[in-house]
Amino acid sequence: MAEGQPRVGLFVTCLVDLMRPSVGFAAVKLLEQAGCTVEVPQAQTCCGQPAYNSGDRADTRALAEQTIQAFKGFDYVVAPSGSCAGMIREHYPTLFEDDPQMQAAAEDLAGRTYELVSFLTDVRGMTTVDSRFEGKVTYHDSCAGLRELGVQDQPRKLLGSIPGVELTEMVEHDVCCGFGGAFCVKYPDISNKIVTAKTDNIMASGAGTLLAGDLGCLMNMAGKLQRRGAEVEVRHVAEVLADMTDQPAIGEAASGGSD
Repeated sequence: MAEGQPRVGLFVTCLVDLMRPSVGFAAVKLLEQAGCTVEVPQAQTCCGQPAYNSGDRADTRALAEQTIQAFKGFDYVVAPSGSCAGMIREHYPTLFEDDPQMQAAAEDLAGRTYELVSFLTDVRGMTTVDSRFEGKVTYHDSCAGLRELGVQDQPRKLLGSIPGVELTEMVEHDVCCGFGGAFCVKYPDISNKIVTAKTDNIMASGAGTLLAGDLGCLMNMAGKLQRRGAEVEVRHVAEVLADMTDQPAIGEAASGGSD
């Protein structure tokens, strides 16, 4: 590790690991550009959010304990996901109110954990990125990133530094996409109505590319856009910021771009 470089543990997230590894590679590239030494602990698994949202405190605590152990010793923990970072920062300490020692460890981890783009801008002071992208884009603010972590202006500032990017705000860009993790499984009809309204606004924006910072939201919106026949590419914002858009957009690799 170079002298003075912070040691960052990358929390990859389940969806990135299983569905879109390129987001993890983009995160590493951006963190290294920000002067960090990046490691990916192999012992990490799920942050526990699905179990937590389903009321399974026992499994959530077990997953939290594993995460706390896996990320010991890092200066920072960074996740390319507002929902996973929000789970660790906001909810881990509440899991151990009956265990002062573990609660202290959870609070320590919470204080070192950040969503990727907010870390780049708010902690590392990044104001520009070396990337190339042409076209009109619109940005969806995920619920957890926005409401739990205050992530909104940060991605827009970095996108504004890329020549050729034209950011056009959709109506209700800060309204839920309907995914909500287990919510879309428990309440599919409600979820479908929410994502239908969201994709109405995406298409009305005239943007050719939809960006966001949470893969769950992106996959949900990409699926609905494809089923509606909309010609809108869907990408994680990290892929654009890192100049790593040489692969198919989200959803296209599996379907070949057809419905």
